[in-house]
Amino acid sequence: MILINDIQQKIKQPLPGREAQLNMAPGLRRHFVETPDDATVACVMLLLYHKDEDWYFVLIQRMTHEKDRHSGQISFPGGRVEQSDISLEACALRETEEEIGVPQSDIQMLGRLSELYIPVSNYLVHPFVGFLENEPQFIPQLTEVKEILEIPVSKLIDIENKKKMDMRGGRNIVLKNVPYFDFFGNVVWGATAMMLSEFEYLLSDSKL
Repeated sequence: MILINDIQQKIKQPLPGREAQLNMAPGLRRHFVETPDDATVACVMLLLYHKDEDWYFVLIQRMTHEKDRHSGQISFPGGRVEQSDISLEACALRETEEEIGVPQSDIQMLGRLSELYIPVSNYLVHPFVGFLENEPQFIPQLTEVKEILEIPVSKLIDIENKKKMDMRGGRNIVLKNVPYFDFFGNVVWGATAMMLSEFEYLLSDSKL
């Protein structure tokens, strides 16, 4: 549990925030954009668990929906805050259970990373970090989740998995030299990569 204890201590300290996020930001995201008052608030979960003598976290590939700007992308479990959510943490827990089937009561919360505004969808995202004492049995939400991806933490801190390539954005815009994480051939970029970049910072001195 050395990794968990280290993260729990570090996440309580001042976080690097934008400085760490920008390490994996597309060029257009390097310009500061103030969060508008009408931004939709959402929460996501970076969920850690032990498996096969390694620490893992979970990502999902979203189903393709015509009106969803993040359709088909790889992201953390999560979604927008609902009126029934009593807190941001409650939203992250609820969405995690809904999308990947992990009971809220099984998740121990370690804290939260820095919020991140996503201009293309006008979302203000609050990332939380939690962990499970036992290996989970995932149950994907079939209408929202195309695939569940289990990623070893060791892959996140391996510099060989940080790459760049040109990507096609909305309205046929080509983004040049976009940084991304390559996890077993899965391209993780944009907001998810930026949040992972801050988490990677927390791991920089942790003992795996």
